[in-house]
Order: sequence, then C-alpha cells, then structure tokens
Amino acid sequence: MAGFTTRISSANTYDNALEQLMSRQSQLSKLQAQLSASKRVLRPSDDPTAAAQAERAITRQARVASEQRSLEVQRNAITVAESTLGDAVAAVQSFRTLVLQANSGTTSSADRASIAQQLVALRDQLLGYANAKDSNGLPLFGGLGSSAQPFVDGGGVSFDGIAGQSASSDVGVPAALDGFATWMDVPTGNGVFGIARAGGGTVGTGGVSTDAGQVRNPAELTGHRYEVRFSVADGLTTYDVVDLDSNSAVQTGQPYQSGQAISFDGLSFVASGTPAQGDALSITPSTRSSLFGVLDQAIATVREDSGAQLNQGVAQALAQIDAGMARLSASRGRAGDLLNQVDNIAARQESRAVQLESDRSRAEDLDVVKALSEFQTQQTVYSAALGSYAQIQKLSLFNFIS
Repeated sequence: MAGFTTRISSANTYDNALEQLMSRQSQLSKLQAQLSASKRVLRPSDDPTAAAQAERAITRQARVASEQRSLEVQRNAITVAESTLGDAVAAVQSFRTLVLQANSGTTSSADRASIAQQLVALRDQLLGYANAKDSNGLPLFGGLGSSAQPFVDGGGVSFDGIAGQSASSDVGVPAALDGFATWMDVPTGNGVFGIARAGGGTVGTGGVSTDAGQVRNPAELTGHRYEVRFSVADGLTTYDVVDLDSNSAVQTGQPYQSGQAISFDGLSFVASGTPAQGDALSITPSTRSSLFGVLDQAIATVREDSGAQLNQGVAQALAQIDAGMARLSASRGRAGDLLNQVDNIAARQESRAVQLESDRSRAEDLDVVKALSEFQTQQTVYSAALGSYAQIQKLSLFNFIS
C-alpha cells in the first residue's frame, strides 16, 4: 500500500503557535489586572449583568450614606433639644420654688422684690432656651418653619412660626420640635377652670383665697362662668353662687366655713380665710396661655400682691406652672422617642449598607484564591508553550542543509 505524506507549512505552524502564545499572554494579563484590582469585573464588557448589578448597589450605597449623614445631623439636633428641655424643666422647678418661697409668712415686701428679680432672670433664661439653636444655627423649636428667632418678646412672648411637627420617615426624623405645643399651649387655672378674686382683688377687703380647685363630676360641668359672692351679717358669713352666663342663682345663702369645700355643677374648690362683705370669687373656663404668660403673671403676683390676693395668685400660678412643666416634660419625652427612632433607623440603615456591599461584592469582586490558582496554571502553561515554540523553531529544514 502506498504511503501518504502530509505536508505542514512551517509558516502556518509558526502563526498558530504565535496566536496561542498571544492568547495565553492575554489571559495572564487579564488575570494579573483582576488580581491587582481584586475585582472580577473590571469593565462592563467583562460581564454586563454583573456590572449593572454592581452599579445599582454602588448607587444605593451612596444614597444610604447620604441618608446616614442626614440622620446624624437630626440626631445631634434632637439630642441638643432634649438636653435643652431638661435644663428648662430644672429652671421652671427653680421658678416654682421661688414662688412658693415668696408666699411664705416670713417673707417681707423687700424679700419678695428680690425674689421677683430672680424670677425675671429665670424667665429670661427660659426664653433663651426656647430660642436655642442647633450646631447649624437652626431653631430647635421652630415647628414646621420659623424665623431665626421663633419666640419674640414684645409686650408678651409670641410664636413667630408655624405650629406642628414634621412626621418621621423610614430614613429620618424631624430636626425641630413643635415650639408652640412646647412653650405656648399651657392651660390656665387647673386645666378645666380658673379661680380669681373678682375685680382683680379690688372687691372687698377680706382675706379669702382658694386652692386651684378640681373636677368632681365631669358629666355635670357646664363650661359657664360663675361668681361666688360672700355676705357677712350678724357675724355669720354666707355665700351665693351665680351663673353669669345664664344669669341665675345656683346656690344661695350657703354657710361659709374656712377650709371647707365649695361644690357645684361638677366642680369643687376649698376656700380659706375670712371674707369681708362684698368679697367675690370669679370662676371661668380654662383657656390657653404661653408658659411665659404664666411666668409673667406669677412675677406680677409676687411683686405686687400681698395677703389673700397673694395666696390666691400663688395658688393659681403653681397650678399653671405645673401644667407648663408637664408640657416641657411631654416634649422632652417626644424628643426621647425621636432619639429611639433614630437608633432604630440607624440600625436598619447599617444592615442595609452591609447587604448592599454584599450584593456589590457578589457581582464584581474576585475570588482571590481561585484566581491565584488559575494564574499559576496559566503561567505554567504559558511557560511550557514558550518552551515548545522555541524547540519547534529549531526543527526547520534549513537547519539541516549545510
């Protein structure tokens, strides 16, 4: 049988060998670049799907980082607000103590004048707390929006802002508290009704005063204005209760005894002292006032009143100061709730950031151990290919022609 001879072109062999070498070198270069960057996807063409996933994760990571920075600003603002409210509660407590001290039987007019000066200083200090700002110069109690100084003192403190508070979101909390609810929404009297000497204390010359009163039966409350009028005849003191809104007598000729409760239409209060002929007490439904209005009224009482009028004014002032302190404490509790929300949001954002980093890593990061192993394999193959190519080059026919 005749034999067959296969002819292989030397040039073709060299071209194929060079092409394989270039391919091996390209793979080594790519692996080296991946190892240097520790990334499997260096450009979108490497893996378009993975590149898109990584880009989405990076964009979301940037948004989460921005939200976390904003959240820290909000945390700082609410922390300062909570601390400021704590200082305000302490100042109001000191104010209350001084008002009680002014009503002591051993306090002289000069002492009350000195106490009134201390009360004015505390009142101004509280106004400073109300206008406090955060580290960025924004009011802590601006509500939904306010000027640089939300509380303006001009013949009485007014709120130059928008009452209310922004709602929290999944990624943030409001950076300002509702200043109106904190400082400007204090109920007068005991929160349901207030008691004062009729005519501002000018009617009669007796020494009658009362406590702040209480509600005995809410269902019987009418919301009307009343006047309790005292009469003294033959050494016997009686009182009449008149409904000013309906202009009708509620009680008549009731015997008065100091320290005994006077009750009618669901409300009750304890009157003390010795009324004179013509003395009267005015009972009015509670309205709303600012904390500063309450403090100003208490300062005026301490500075100007004495005797039964001072007792009556102090009793009302203490009830209203307590109501104002309750407003501050409630707002401080709200600040505490917001700080708890900040902690919860921060924890969720941290978890989300970790998840997004994991998504990005799965999409584009390199398995270094696997890549190193593959690099060593490719390097060995490339070295073998180079060696074999060098040997094949020596097998040319011209090397044997002499």
